[in-house]
Amino acid sequence: MDYGHRLEFGAFLTPAAGDPSVPVALSQVAEASGLDLVTFQDHPYQPSFLDTWTLMSFVAARTDRIRIAPNVLNIPLRPPAVVARSAASLDLLSGGRFDLGLGAGGFWDAIEAMGGGRLTPGESVTALEEAIDVIRELWDTSERRGVFTDGTHHRVHGAKRGPRPAHDIPILVGAYKPRMLALTGRKGDGWLPSLAYMKPGDLDRGNAAIDAAAEESGRDPREIRRLLNVGQLATDPREFAERLARLAIDDGISTFILASDDPRGLREFGEDVAPVVRELVARERAQRGTAEASGRSAAALSARRPGIAYDDIPAGLAAIEPGDFGYADVRATYMRGGSPGIVLQPDSPQQVADAIAFARRHPQLPLAVRSGGHGISGRSTNDGGIVIDLRRLDGIDVLDEERRLVRVGPGARWTHVADVLGERGWALSSGDYGGVGVGGLATAGGIGFLAREHGLTIDHLRAAEIVLADGSLVRADAEENPELFWAVRGAGANVGIVTSFEFEVDDVGQVGWAQLAFELDDPAAFIEGYGRIVEAAPRDTTLFLLMGAPRRGQPQIAQVYGVIDSDDPDTIIARLQPLAELAPLVQQSVAFTTYPRIMANADLGPQREVGEPHSRSGLIEHVTPEFAAAATRMLAGGDSYFFQLRAVGGAVADVAEEATAYAHRSANFSVVALGGDPARLDAAWSTIASHVQGMYLSFDSSLRPERIAEAFPPATLARLRAIKAAVDPDGVFRDNFAVAMPPVADAAA
Repeated sequence: MDYGHRLEFGAFLTPAAGDPSVPVALSQVAEASGLDLVTFQDHPYQPSFLDTWTLMSFVAARTDRIRIAPNVLNIPLRPPAVVARSAASLDLLSGGRFDLGLGAGGFWDAIEAMGGGRLTPGESVTALEEAIDVIRELWDTSERRGVFTDGTHHRVHGAKRGPRPAHDIPILVGAYKPRMLALTGRKGDGWLPSLAYMKPGDLDRGNAAIDAAAEESGRDPREIRRLLNVGQLATDPREFAERLARLAIDDGISTFILASDDPRGLREFGEDVAPVVRELVARERAQRGTAEASGRSAAALSARRPGIAYDDIPAGLAAIEPGDFGYADVRATYMRGGSPGIVLQPDSPQQVADAIAFARRHPQLPLAVRSGGHGISGRSTNDGGIVIDLRRLDGIDVLDEERRLVRVGPGARWTHVADVLGERGWALSSGDYGGVGVGGLATAGGIGFLAREHGLTIDHLRAAEIVLADGSLVRADAEENPELFWAVRGAGANVGIVTSFEFEVDDVGQVGWAQLAFELDDPAAFIEGYGRIVEAAPRDTTLFLLMGAPRRGQPQIAQVYGVIDSDDPDTIIARLQPLAELAPLVQQSVAFTTYPRIMANADLGPQREVGEPHSRSGLIEHVTPEFAAAATRMLAGGDSYFFQLRAVGGAVADVAEEATAYAHRSANFSVVALGGDPARLDAAWSTIASHVQGMYLSFDSSLRPERIAEAFPPATLARLRAIKAAVDPDGVFRDNFAVAMPPVADAAA
């Protein structure tokens, strides 16, 4: 029976300790010969063998492409919780190149000699099944609770989950007897026997037993790959290939692993035998009309959402579905939970166009565009809809050294941008968190630690490559598509998906980095004083204020932090000294550092947030006594746990208000408040709403219709709507501060 799997070829090497370089060199020969997999037997009790885990790790470091697996791991001598950690670690270190072959044991005298327990054949199968469950549980980091199992042979009580492997590590089971074959059908991803240990008809009987167990467990038998360790079946390469082709067509074997330590044999297997087997099997499958096996399990397919044409995804476009291993890593963002129906990950402008075309074929579904992992205001994830995730478009290139002109992909993170620019003594003001993706911030504004001296991120944009709603790729700069260039600087989410930015960056060397904490007796006076001091400070000083709600019985604390662009200690202290006169300092840290080190404050791992942020945003010209008093009342009410003022002004105001879609250039401060309940936050925000004018898109999560007019002054909004009508008349990009005119009925409502 042919299961339709893609054919693969591997090597089964002896981990001989006599000359440790030999198995490593043979692994490199296998990779150079085009083989897909290199495997090693695992006999921890054998003194003439290298330890298999250590050898596999070394081989992973000395190879680039080939996958690595034990053939098979001796579970009685390797606790499954430790195996889970080791396997995930090796998979991460190798870039997703590890497969896990497992065995139930054998050679019990040697196992007992090494401290392992002797098991009966039935007990060893039970122990292996329990081990598989423990391993898979520890790999599943979608849950936060610890792992608890109380098996007969393996127990874990509260073990922490993780690390999560780089890919869905297949578990391959070395099985021959009925109970092991049934276990393979229930729990395995692959069957890995050796032909030398099998009698005629054993492959057919084994497949039947595995298939029956799989179907009884609700699995599709085609989910289980069939692998086979083989020797040199014939001296003539053509005859060898024909025998393997028959095993593929008649017995469903799709991975052939040659047990040989002969480098010439490995080269012949990869270069001469494997291509012929692939050709013969492809010809036979074409004649029979054999369907290619799905890469997804029955459980994964059952998790698909209604209304999405999953089989219509453009060829070559990476897609992650709800049932896929990687879904937990892409469903949410840094601040927002979600459960999208599909996440598309294009790696080129053409694939971005393909993803947009797919979204256009599903107009009833929400569409989110994600560049990083923050997503306070933007709908960078959703429930049941489509997400276009730009993380693969993360290139950072220097275009012109003299002009300090760089090209950056939307999926790059700002910490990486800072690192690349910092190598040349450059920097680009870019928010306050290195984990933010470039795309969202660089189309909304970009209020960062260098804003007062160097302006917003968008003020450094010189050109952008944009895929429009109709799939066309256009360049926008001051001369070419100038209206689009105007719009993308402050309202980019409305007009298309930027696939690359060209920025002209600044010379920025060593800077002062200040982190101060104050104990407050009079919060309103402190807030007002902060505003007065920052406005009066030279432009080299950009400081933010952060406060939370007061806590009963505890002093209220305010944090002030930011950058003084100077390498002179006296200058830095002089800039900060006025703050020290506002309230008692309870903690302080002032240090020389670099912009890349400041932006290295990010957790770049998968984001697993739940729920959604509730935030309100505004811009103010001055921190007046009335505003400070209103902010103090809002915090005292306890409905906002996070209140922040960010310094703007300075160079930001040097740009004319009509020059970009980001308006309100006269503001000296951005205000943001976060709360746990949107209605209560809105009510609390009303105490300061009369003092603010405009808003910063990136910090407001509300869906109030009037937020659009708050973000864009009338002339700016009219101009944006004209551009939107020209480049996105159907409203493809409608889920992130869309500026299109609402239908008459909606507007009346």
